[in-house]
Amino acid sequence: MSFEIILPFLRPIAGFLQDASVSEIMVNPGGQVFVERQGRVQAAGGARVDERNLQVAVRNIARLLGNDISEEQPILDARLPDGSRVAAVIPPCSLHGTALTIRKFRPSYFTISELVEAGTLSPTVATALRDAVERRDNILISGGTGTGKTTLLNALTACIPQDERVVVVEETAELQLALPNVVRLEERRAQRDMAAVTMRELLRATLRHRPDRILVGEVRGGEAYDLLQALNTGHAGTLSTIHASSASQALSRLTSCVLQAGVDVPYRAVRHQIGEAIQVVVHMTRTAGRRTAEELLRVLRYVPDDDRYDVELVASRNGASGGGR
Repeated sequence: MSFEIILPFLRPIAGFLQDASVSEIMVNPGGQVFVERQGRVQAAGGARVDERNLQVAVRNIARLLGNDISEEQPILDARLPDGSRVAAVIPPCSLHGTALTIRKFRPSYFTISELVEAGTLSPTVATALRDAVERRDNILISGGTGTGKTTLLNALTACIPQDERVVVVEETAELQLALPNVVRLEERRAQRDMAAVTMRELLRATLRHRPDRILVGEVRGGEAYDLLQALNTGHAGTLSTIHASSASQALSRLTSCVLQAGVDVPYRAVRHQIGEAIQVVVHMTRTAGRRTAEELLRVLRYVPDDDRYDVELVASRNGASGGGR
């Protein structure tokens, strides 16, 4: 992992940038530094970055990466050449000083077997997910920030047959696929001389490239409507992630995202389409630094009279399995 291009601007935290055990570095307004190691966030000793140097560093990094950050555009979300993410917010939108977060790119992803060994997946969940990918079920991976949604998504791609054509749509490229026939599409934010290219536009373009499967890095908003249309017109085997606090709440979140598209589709019709389109939901959590698949649900159908989904609990962290609700 190479950070040489930004090291000159961040000398006080250069050691953490070069430390392979550190996965994320956070510099808070006021200069205090926190790092994440093995899923645990901890204060970085006496390391500090004063506000003046931090803001100069952020502006230089933005310029170096072809972006801009200023009072008119106070948010930076950029990617280093190796895939690492650099996010920053400067005053006036960040109170009391500049905030900087660097998420390091992992050069290789965990396999399903490694996730089982690490305790992230139980053998039951691992087997159920492998079977779901092979059956071409549409799978939604839910969880909060840093719970391992993308890690699990990437691990599941190893179950996709080598002869299938996969189109990947991401806000920021993170997935690594060891497949021969892959098309990768990435959202582009509006810049001074270039218009934005949205996830919705990319998803619509995806359908013209003959995908056997569609992978969506994360569903956040109105693109959920375009994804749902694809799923309900025969595009099986899709994998995606979504922010949610539970597996069942992920279905409600997906409903909200679809409705953000501003299309004239009744609420219950959206819920019904989701019940037809999504077969499996797996929810990821992080507790005391440990990432775990909390529960795996199979979606059976939507019950409009009660505005609920019938689901089967396939497996949970406490070992429960079976049964519908």
